[in-house]
Amino acid sequence: MKRDRRAKIVATLGPSSSSRGKITELFHAGVDVFRLNFSHGTHEVHARNHRIIRELESEAGRPIGILQDLQGPKIRIGKIAGGKLDLKQGETVRFDSSEVPGGEDRIPLMHPEVYEAIKPGDPLLINDGRVRLEVTNCGTDFLDAKVITGGVVSDRKGVNLPGTMMTLSPLTEKDREDLAFGLELGVDWVALSFVQRPADVTEARRIIGEQAALMVKIEKPSALERFDEIIPLVDSIMVARGDLGVEIPPEDVPGAQKEMVRACRLAGKPVIIATQMLESMVSSPSPTRAEASDVATAIYDGADAVMLSAESAAGDYPVEAVKMMDRIVHQTEGHQTYRSIINALQPVIENTAPHAVSAATADVANAIGAAAVVAFTSSGTTPRRVARKRPEVPIISVSPDKSIARRLALLWGVHSIQSEDISSHREMVVKAATLSVEEGFARPGDQVVVVAGIPFGEAGSTNNLRVLKIRNTR
Repeated sequence: MKRDRRAKIVATLGPSSSSRGKITELFHAGVDVFRLNFSHGTHEVHARNHRIIRELESEAGRPIGILQDLQGPKIRIGKIAGGKLDLKQGETVRFDSSEVPGGEDRIPLMHPEVYEAIKPGDPLLINDGRVRLEVTNCGTDFLDAKVITGGVVSDRKGVNLPGTMMTLSPLTEKDREDLAFGLELGVDWVALSFVQRPADVTEARRIIGEQAALMVKIEKPSALERFDEIIPLVDSIMVARGDLGVEIPPEDVPGAQKEMVRACRLAGKPVIIATQMLESMVSSPSPTRAEASDVATAIYDGADAVMLSAESAAGDYPVEAVKMMDRIVHQTEGHQTYRSIINALQPVIENTAPHAVSAATADVANAIGAAAVVAFTSSGTTPRRVARKRPEVPIISVSPDKSIARRLALLWGVHSIQSEDISSHREMVVKAATLSVEEGFARPGDQVVVVAGIPFGEAGSTNNLRVLKIRNTR
């Protein structure tokens, strides 16, 4: 199951892709990590999909990552008499906490945390920003807002408040139940939605502990403003361009995306670019040229992974969408401009032996034209450090910990393997040579660069680099 690309593909499962046959097709088409979206679907459906993925993993003999995406605190309006209301530009509408269906110049909004935090001048957006209002007056259980951009709003449409910092936790009661369920299943990554500030990460980290890796979705302007404070607290970032693109001007999204990818690479944290990457393939067998360029841009930026949402979850062409994304990534990485763009950003190497050895590993592998880097790891730290340099050769990551091997399925350039632990230098050499050949990366006569920490099994102790020439491994 060797992939001929460095960046990874994340695909969301849903009604179009929840059968055993379809999940198998998606994996063979190129999916490295499967996303279980807990905004939709029942626990029973997610458990079944989890079981299918693990059975497929056993059959394929390759670690597959599973990402649990929590819904988070979604703010919605209540019911409206007749089901919808046409708001006209310039008129004033009252929002209040009453559960009585709205109509004419009134809309129910049963979220007390909104009234606690909102203030005059704050924008209020409905239905993914299609309808825009500005708050003119507010009280303890109501607010008045002037319609800036009119349109039709209907029952239970989502509300975005880009200028309002609320006290609400990113973990709702539903999220807590879903998280406990996901951790019991054994998901590899947990994505936290609607984070506003660094402190929002603390509770999730306490609950999750070491059971899974923590990912934060950046979709609030307040999180974007404090991004440098959030990165050290998490294991990965998702650039969630859906809600982020509603809450900040669309023209600001590309620059924000580039800044976040750059920061994540410098920090050695995997970053996913998500939302509407191949949106037209929900109903069409091919993408637009602009969508193909969008995927390619994420690859040129150096993103670890690109993600499919509705395309694979609810679209008519889920497998075709994965195959198309695989082709775009492969072609982009093979383009003559790719390597010069990737090399233009080189992380500053921290003044420690583990970072220096990892960086040297990538440099040596490039210099000698090695077939691969073989990184032995107990915590995932060594391959992450090597991947920061974006070497020209693939990284074979070898870990005795199955959960670590699965998490590394998300990391740029890494071919992840779960294998028994090593206890001696000779065993390291033999295993590196054997796995390089067996996994299809090297042949007798090729060279590989081996990196590990000694004593073996001690997390974060990267201190040993060796250039190995592959002999006949029989």
